[in-house]
Amino acid sequence: MSKFFMTLLVASFLLVGSAFAGQVSIGFVTKAMDSEFWLSVKNGALAAEKENPEIDLSILSPDREVNVQQQIQIIDDLIIQGVDVLCVAPSGAKEVAPSLDKAHEEGIKVVVFDSDSPEFTNKVSFVGTNNVVGGGLAADYIIKRLNGKGRVAIMTGIMGHQTAMDRLNGAEEKFRKEPGIEIVAIQSANWERAIAMSVMEDILASNSDLDAIFCCNDSMAMGAAEAVIADGGKTFIIGFDANMEAIRATADPDSPIAGTVAQNSFNIGKYAVETAYKAYKGEHVEKKVDTGTELICVENVAQYLK
Repeated sequence: MSKFFMTLLVASFLLVGSAFAGQVSIGFVTKAMDSEFWLSVKNGALAAEKENPEIDLSILSPDREVNVQQQIQIIDDLIIQGVDVLCVAPSGAKEVAPSLDKAHEEGIKVVVFDSDSPEFTNKVSFVGTNNVVGGGLAADYIIKRLNGKGRVAIMTGIMGHQTAMDRLNGAEEKFRKEPGIEIVAIQSANWERAIAMSVMEDILASNSDLDAIFCCNDSMAMGAAEAVIADGGKTFIIGFDANMEAIRATADPDSPIAGTVAQNSFNIGKYAVETAYKAYKGEHVEKKVDTGTELICVENVAQYLK
């Protein structure tokens, strides 16, 4: 039996047990569990469970963020098992919407977190970062550092992710308002470090005079940094997520990483579960819960080092 289906089997036993205990069963579905960001989201969710003994939390995820069909299967299985509430970070905004609609039809309240799904209109709430604002923060810093003149690129995540599109749109809108800024490339690296290194090598091969690149997550930023270092170039990089590796790289004067947009991943998980629990109890919840964004850069990085 595969690890994936064993996880689902264990989750089903937990859900059956929660029914007898009178607890509120919450299915918490992330995009993956293979990065510092998602582990922090998980820890936030577990903190909410610990603070509310009535909650019985089942945390599940596909193997990789690109495995949208695997995530859909997880959601469908949780619906069959009869969870009370679903918290879902959609790996594909459009692809998962039919399953979320199915949950709503079954009377299961749904909280969407991290990445919104505009196609699913019956969500109780969206909990997460304003990614358009975050992308804009990255672009503003790049524009300022370049004094409004230079050649830039954007490396985005999986194109079906609302997160990727929002961060891309937020940055692109700011860049296009600056006549001295030229966007020479917009390419996807699927959120992955190894792919980002290869994509960055291709971008640099075509644009040896590239001044800066905004990478829509820190994993891609670190992969891009490896390519910049190997190339011997002076391109600087802004990432997104504020992973500790990226924060330390920002503090390193020899690193091409010049900053990262911080989102509160712990609170994304915590607030998502808390919002789901409140919704189940019939309490008022906000339609959107903004967990905040800020830019960590070379000028302020010292206060974020642990």
